[in-house]
Amino acid sequence: MNPYAKLTFSLSLVLGTTITISSNHWMMAWTGLEINTLAIIPLISKHHHPRAIEAAIKYFLVQAAASTLLLFSSTINAWHTGQWDITQLTHPTSSLLMTMAIAMKLGLVPFHFWFPEVLQGSPLVTAMLLSTVMKFPPITILLLTSHSLNPTLLTMMAIASAALGGWMGLNQTQIRKILAFSSISHMGWMTIILIYNPKLTLMTFYLYCIMTATIFMTLNSTNSLKLSTMMTSWAKTPALNASMMMALLSLAGLPPLTGFLPKWLIIQELSKQEMTTSATIIAILSLLSLFFYLRLAYYSTITLPPNPMNQMKQWCTNKPTNTLVATLISLSTLLLPASPMILASI
Repeated sequence: MNPYAKLTFSLSLVLGTTITISSNHWMMAWTGLEINTLAIIPLISKHHHPRAIEAAIKYFLVQAAASTLLLFSSTINAWHTGQWDITQLTHPTSSLLMTMAIAMKLGLVPFHFWFPEVLQGSPLVTAMLLSTVMKFPPITILLLTSHSLNPTLLTMMAIASAALGGWMGLNQTQIRKILAFSSISHMGWMTIILIYNPKLTLMTFYLYCIMTATIFMTLNSTNSLKLSTMMTSWAKTPALNASMMMALLSLAGLPPLTGFLPKWLIIQELSKQEMTTSATIIAILSLLSLFFYLRLAYYSTITLPPNPMNQMKQWCTNKPTNTLVATLISLSTLLLPASPMILASI
């Protein structure tokens, strides 16, 4: 892709995200979401491969439907209340439609079908953007309207997302699809606590973005797309693979790594809200996700390829590990001791 075109699309992503997260008016938020959608589509389809084109079309159709629902929801609310302010979403039908629209944009169950397919057809860096940056504007809209949403509906969607994200990721061999189902599962964790502690949802999202960006940047450095190529990447960069194993375990939520902090706080908050049953169910469902994270970690560092390879193993990577990857790995594994400072800042 032309560097100037890539710069234009990247700046458009920043612009669209900034417009949405800083707006109080529904039309401005919708405009920012549309700018984001139109900017990411060329980045998805830049390889001109049939799978990439298919992913771009699926993404466009789903996002267009979600944006239409969002606009319809805000229009109904304005018709009944005379308010275009995002925080004044009071009409029940508008709240339901808006929940559906944001669930489509985030890939929450039952509107998750597009997300694994789109991620599988995208390049690694674009898949990272879809899993992190592109979810920030919808999460912001959910935070602004959290007082108007239906707690029972959100809890059901959250538990279903955690269950399906863990269950569907078990039998995958494509790493991008595994990370897509991981994202669906994490969105469930963020959604279940949204009404009771919105700041905790935001902190969970930030830490999720750090850990997911670490995995994608490491995979991009080793050029691993499948479990079979991941098994040979230890020969290229042993230290980087060992670090990725720690980042994967952190994403799984194992102590004493960074990923343990949000899950610990969410279960604690759910217990305070007398939602012990929901806390128990979502904690048990996280064991499904833990299995495929352990599987990825096992393949990345512990196993050798099961069959002899016809090509020569590369003993040095073409892409040297840069400072960004090293910083992300440090943040995604070592932030738990700083949890008092993190809690004080939210």
